[in-house]
Amino acid sequence: MSMIACTVPLRFHPVYQPYIWGGDKLRGHVGRMDTPSGIVAESWEISDREDGMSVVSEGPLAGKTLRELIEADSEGMLGSSASGEVFPLLIKVLDAAQTLSVQVHPNDETAAKFGGEAKTETWYILEAEPDACVYCGVAPGVTAKKFRKAIKENQLEPLLKKIPVQAGDAIFVPGGRVHAIASGCLLLEVQQNSNTTYRIYDWGRVDDKGKGRELHIDQALQVSILDEEEDALTPPKGLKPLAGMPREQIMRSSYFLLERLRVSGQAVLPPNPTCFQVLFAIDGDLKVSSGGETVEVPAGHSVLLPAAAGEAGLDAHGGSAHVMRITVPE
Repeated sequence: MSMIACTVPLRFHPVYQPYIWGGDKLRGHVGRMDTPSGIVAESWEISDREDGMSVVSEGPLAGKTLRELIEADSEGMLGSSASGEVFPLLIKVLDAAQTLSVQVHPNDETAAKFGGEAKTETWYILEAEPDACVYCGVAPGVTAKKFRKAIKENQLEPLLKKIPVQAGDAIFVPGGRVHAIASGCLLLEVQQNSNTTYRIYDWGRVDDKGKGRELHIDQALQVSILDEEEDALTPPKGLKPLAGMPREQIMRSSYFLLERLRVSGQAVLPPNPTCFQVLFAIDGDLKVSSGGETVEVPAGHSVLLPAAAGEAGLDAHGGSAHVMRITVPE
């Protein structure tokens, strides 16, 4: 099993999450006809978590979980750059039909001190309605006392940094940065493998029984960094082409590296023996071939190439495609 697992491209069944702020763009705009009826907020594309485990959807390993494949051959799956025995990232597509709660996640330091799992993430905007925005960070001079007062008075929004967004923008959200995705955003999220979220403020939202969702204000203020000044909106950086494919760095952190490639017609993606490669088709449909297997990767979908896979053939059979390549930096 391990030799096959290490050489073929792996497609997974999406794990859909019906959070109350979701909509129907995953069904209608991305063409995922397998989505359940009703609200669909998130598609967990690649997840090594018991609360949403990825299962191979096709090919010789159909039905195997990502966890089983890593246990069979962790280095062949992950590579030497991804230390540990667990897939280090959680990769999602989010449809924010309504504005998400204002929230924060611990970073490595505060998670070690106060508990929970550290979570640094990046959002790549796939579609944005007119006037769409995100909230990321707080205004200068905001103290914990001012923050608590604004929450109590239902006046938190003026204290948040509001960032207009459009398709192609990238937002960096390190652990400790207060944030919220506003309505009208469809985005790719790449994050540390964590599901620890401290909800600060939920815009007065209640369920059909008039009950609001639980808030975690004390925990949030323990891990929030209110005096940071770094700009969350990160412009792309030109890089040398990769095997002839134009390439831009979208985001680089200690935990993940996102690069945007342009595939025209057919191309060959070099092997990357020190790390897995995740390819997400931003636009245009792909065929990805490796280890004697070929999979279809329609626009808005993803595929995992294990570290031990050889070179991969890419075929943008619609003519061209932009592809996000996701790895872990060495």
